[in-house]
Amino acid sequence: MSEHFEAPEGGNKKIALLIAILALMLALAEIGGKQAENEAVAKNIEASNLWAFFQAKTIRGTTVRTASEAMEIDLAATIDPAARERMQKRIDGWKATAARYDSEPETNEGRKELMARAKAAEHERDDYKAKNENFEIASGLLQIGIVVASASIITGVVMLAFVGGGLGALALGFMSLAMFAPHLLF
Repeated sequence: MSEHFEAPEGGNKKIALLIAILALMLALAEIGGKQAENEAVAKNIEASNLWAFFQAKTIRGTTVRTASEAMEIDLAATIDPAARERMQKRIDGWKATAARYDSEPETNEGRKELMARAKAAEHERDDYKAKNENFEIASGLLQIGIVVASASIITGVVMLAFVGGGLGALALGFMSLAMFAPHLLF
């Protein structure tokens, strides 16, 4: 009975080497997937923070514009020249503040700049999510490849080792996509 299950010695060593290579690739795919997942979460948080800052700037700008418009109405009804001058200075200051809230290139914290930064963070998040998807598929293929290659040792069916190697090659393709073209499929 042991003769029936015994495969050629060199064949088992090659299959064991194939399994070791598949396991190494699996470890790399898992590391890449975890890193991509962590970066996607970090970029999602960054985008959320930037959009919250954008909303705060919008609210502040609306408040300042509203105050400016209300004071312009009061200015029209004011006769005292000194009061008119103070009111006009305040209105001009508020308008300058509202304009600064809309665009502030020197600090990169105006609404326009915040929107651009938030969209860029969302784009990076989506890139990392696509990378993670590719790494996840590669991990699954490698796990199946390891099982199939292991089964070839037990059964003595060499074709299973080739199938395991093919799954490993396919996984390598997905890992390459994750690194170089994450949006090709996703």
